[in-house]
Amino acid sequence: MNSAAGRFERLQIAGEDQGTLAFVPFPLPPRNPKVSRPGELSERLNAAEHALARLAFAGRMLPDPEPLLHAFARREAVLSSRLDGLQVELMDLLRSQVMDDTAGTPALAQLHNHIAAWRQARGQLARKKERKLSLTLLDRGWQRMFRDSDRPAGKAAPLRCSQERGDYGLAGQSSYLPPAAHRLPVLLEELEAYLQSGDKLPELVRIGLIQAQFENIHPYPAGNGRLARLLSTLLLEHWGYLELPLPCLSLHFHRQGDDYAQRLAAIREEGDWEGWTGFFLDSLEAAADEAVATLRDLHAIVTRDRKRLLASEGSALSAVRLFEDLPDQPVLTVARTMDLLQTTKPTAGRAIEALVDAGILEEITGRKRDRSYAYTAFIERLGRGMEREQG
Repeated sequence: MNSAAGRFERLQIAGEDQGTLAFVPFPLPPRNPKVSRPGELSERLNAAEHALARLAFAGRMLPDPEPLLHAFARREAVLSSRLDGLQVELMDLLRSQVMDDTAGTPALAQLHNHIAAWRQARGQLARKKERKLSLTLLDRGWQRMFRDSDRPAGKAAPLRCSQERGDYGLAGQSSYLPPAAHRLPVLLEELEAYLQSGDKLPELVRIGLIQAQFENIHPYPAGNGRLARLLSTLLLEHWGYLELPLPCLSLHFHRQGDDYAQRLAAIREEGDWEGWTGFFLDSLEAAADEAVATLRDLHAIVTRDRKRLLASEGSALSAVRLFEDLPDQPVLTVARTMDLLQTTKPTAGRAIEALVDAGILEEITGRKRDRSYAYTAFIERLGRGMEREQG
């Protein structure tokens, strides 16, 4: 049994009485039918390209984009992890960064590892010897993302060695059986060859094809969706569409969870690569436009509050220095402030108090000791839209 995108082979799965059909994708690019650019798909491609260009321009206008880049990376880590079934919240991640409370919470540990894997991959691509992108990058990313698992230190990321059902969209939304484990090395070699090929399809189309193919192959025991979405973000930067990887694709996928699952399933069942490609291009456009709006609003919040602080009576140098760290560190404790400012506890306390008095920080524990403070306006705008829309 075949579809236009691959073939189905019957496998015996432990605990199931009858053999089950597993999907084995054909190599990229799609050939029957081919992905083409006439009409509507061409318009959607142009819209995505223009939206990314607007985002690239907005990023260049920022005087210091790195703190906002880190904020976007945290949001993307939370949303991408939710799509893989982890029950996580942005505020939990931000609090854990200053309170060292990841012990006993594997989901938070995976979030921190996800961000570290993203930073590691960007660093590797920036080095001259790593300019040719390969799937080794994802292998290293998997190792970093799951470094606290039971895998022995120093061992390569293991490809899955058993048949497991995979999930698309919100976890459990749609179940499928990926290729047999013994087929993974060849399938990954074919995908890497396409990644490095000179295919004449537009690069944004290719990024979408690569993401879907990786998710269909499902090579690792866990984290395949997160790695596929990470690869798309890296390719947008690596292939020159963005100087900074700011769009949050997972936000749109999270909102459209059912459609995300259905479009990927339609590739396997119907060979509908064009349906997926259109959905992916629309997602890029929506993600880029949302990122521009978020950047604009966050920049406006920071600019407004900087003026408010400088006009207040408590705008000592320590308070101003602490304020400039808030976009990168929007949840604080006195201990963390001491580290950031390299100062004493009294000075750190006065800096926090000045920001509280200026209406910028607010205390979020309700305790008299071991308090935490949040840049609430910034966090609320960063997290806007992270709840999944109900149909």
